[in-house]
Amino acid sequence: MEIKLLSFPADSPPLSVIAAAKLSGISPPLEPSLPPDSAPTFLFSDGLKLHGAYVLLRYIGRVTSIPNFYGQNAIESSQIDEWLDYAPGLSLGATFESACKFVDEYLENRTFLVGHSLSIADIAIWSGLAGTGKRWESLRKSKKYQNLVRWFNSVLAEYSDALNEVTATYVGKKGLGKPVANKMKDEPVSLNQLIDTSEKGKAGTRSSPEIDLPGAEFGKVRLRFAPEPSGYLHIGHSKAALLNQYFAQRYQGEIIVRFDDTNPAKESNEFVDNLLKDIDTLGIKYEKITYTSDYFPELMEMAENLIRQGKAYVDDTPREQMQKERMDGIESKCRNNSVEENLKLWKEMIAGSERGLQCCIRGKLDMQDPNKSLRDPVYYRCNPIPHHRIGSKYKVYPTYDFACPFVDAIEGITHALRSSEYHDRNAQYDRIQEDMGLRKVHIYEFSRLNMVYTLLSKRKLLWFVQNGKVDGWDDPRFPTVQGIVRRGLKIEALIQFIVEQGASKNLNLMEWDKLWTINKKIIDPVCPRHTAIIAERRILLTLTDGPEKPFVRIIPRHKKHEGAGEKATTYTKRIWIDHADAESISIDEEVTLMDWGNAIVKAIEKDQDGNITQLIGVLHLEGSVKTTKLKLTWLPEIDELVNLTLVEFDYLITKKKLEEGEDFLDVLNPCTKKEITAYGDSNMRNLHRGEILQLERKGYFRCDVPYIKPSKPVVLLAIPDGRQQTWLK
Repeated sequence: MEIKLLSFPADSPPLSVIAAAKLSGISPPLEPSLPPDSAPTFLFSDGLKLHGAYVLLRYIGRVTSIPNFYGQNAIESSQIDEWLDYAPGLSLGATFESACKFVDEYLENRTFLVGHSLSIADIAIWSGLAGTGKRWESLRKSKKYQNLVRWFNSVLAEYSDALNEVTATYVGKKGLGKPVANKMKDEPVSLNQLIDTSEKGKAGTRSSPEIDLPGAEFGKVRLRFAPEPSGYLHIGHSKAALLNQYFAQRYQGEIIVRFDDTNPAKESNEFVDNLLKDIDTLGIKYEKITYTSDYFPELMEMAENLIRQGKAYVDDTPREQMQKERMDGIESKCRNNSVEENLKLWKEMIAGSERGLQCCIRGKLDMQDPNKSLRDPVYYRCNPIPHHRIGSKYKVYPTYDFACPFVDAIEGITHALRSSEYHDRNAQYDRIQEDMGLRKVHIYEFSRLNMVYTLLSKRKLLWFVQNGKVDGWDDPRFPTVQGIVRRGLKIEALIQFIVEQGASKNLNLMEWDKLWTINKKIIDPVCPRHTAIIAERRILLTLTDGPEKPFVRIIPRHKKHEGAGEKATTYTKRIWIDHADAESISIDEEVTLMDWGNAIVKAIEKDQDGNITQLIGVLHLEGSVKTTKLKLTWLPEIDELVNLTLVEFDYLITKKKLEEGEDFLDVLNPCTKKEITAYGDSNMRNLHRGEILQLERKGYFRCDVPYIKPSKPVVLLAIPDGRQQTWLK
């Protein structure tokens, strides 16, 4: 039985299968046409199929003429199976080096992994290493894993022709021994392949295959993702969350989620619940959930200790005056108050008295420091508003700058990831920990993710919600995770987009088009196809030789993806087409009716104002679709058509980037949402909320409101595809 075809996803070729087939003299045609995340497949001449890289590898091992390729006895075959089970660990960033260490030690006195000759176990592990590209090449050039490198080079030398051909095609342009070429821009990247893009050469090559946390120890890294529950998670927060996950995986460490709930005026349980929902949507795996408010007693005790040590003082200077004095380096009149006076006022603050409400606690750092964040920052403020978790128990709350270094140290955080907008406050963070007598937590900086035409300030986003400019925090115009997912973005696309930015410290203003282009490449291979006709001025095309009695055919919802299922298409004598298409047709022109065949338009009827009212034509099903200029979508004239509302969105502001001091209210976009009435094919009754589809020749959509009853339209939200949409006019 002959292998007729090896098919696989273009973004993840099965190197081990391709290499083993080539070594065995089995050379089926290769077709990289499967959707992402699909298992590679052998199609046999009799129609049978086998799925899965290691299933295919075992099949090759059984049928090849290479001696002992799948072991010479049951014991060796079972040992090979063990190695095949182990091989996937090489593709996981967090376990890559531990896997290398294990195999290196195993190979200390061995030439092959199993027995005394090459087996599919060697091919699986060898391909796993080669497939990581630069990461393995970097280790290969070092002396870290000498046994592993010796074995790898030995296999390559013995089978160089076949292996170099495979790696040159599917890993790098020049084979092994040379730096692997960058991934193609349209090749999906996993979170574990995150690399530093902070320094690029003239040709755009990345400077290093890894990014490192300072002082990180394998298995001992502890990170925290610490959102404030004052809004929903947005695309900027997503970068921080995913970077934390990347480093936790890489160092086999852990992440905790901590809610920085120190400002009761802005925070709520609604935001906590939705942040957890968003974190789950991103796939962040965390050890536990904590709250800064869990540590309020300890934080108050620390503030009092600093007062007693003369490292903090209570200040009743009015806020605006205090800000001006900090800018000018002028010491507060309260700076040299006695400890007793400070403690007395601190008790007033704790009580929330009228006198206490006038005061705050400030750190006594350095009012002359060029870094203004060190000029006696505020540690505590009075706030009589009840806290969303603990009610009215407290009247004083720590600032983020005071609470964060304390809680990071107490919770055993080894590295605090902070965006570069906090750069000037890093020295403050270190100094506060030092004054508190706590261990130092390493700070790792990365650039904030900024998007064109986009506001990421939660205060500004809240304005849109409170003023009814959007439907809520999950509005498709919002940059929140819930908003962009509702608009049709796949989380895989968001992860790939953020991963491609790396942990660079360079400030970049990113285009949404790039993100939506990545998304299109994920959804297009798998999303089903449907048909819609714009209701306004739709035109009837009467086919004089069309079917007198309507008939139905069952056709695929996606011609290249069986998993999309099937749909029923009704063929009738009278069909609807879009007005814009009707205006493009000339008399006697041959056109293609999609999913039917060709037709020739014989007459175009117009009213007295010259508006087209009807087309008349004849079928020409034997005609070639290659010769027609117009490929028309159409719907049958039947009662079962579905009422649709097609919705397209625009940016909330009209300027790419707000300048410092510029008010976003001055650049509001007056028209950010447009709705079009349309009719859809009858199969759209079965759409589920959240389902993504393509309307032929109109673009991609996400079902926001599914079919309920004939009078209530199905609502489809247009998904950008990286190009300017022009069909909504």
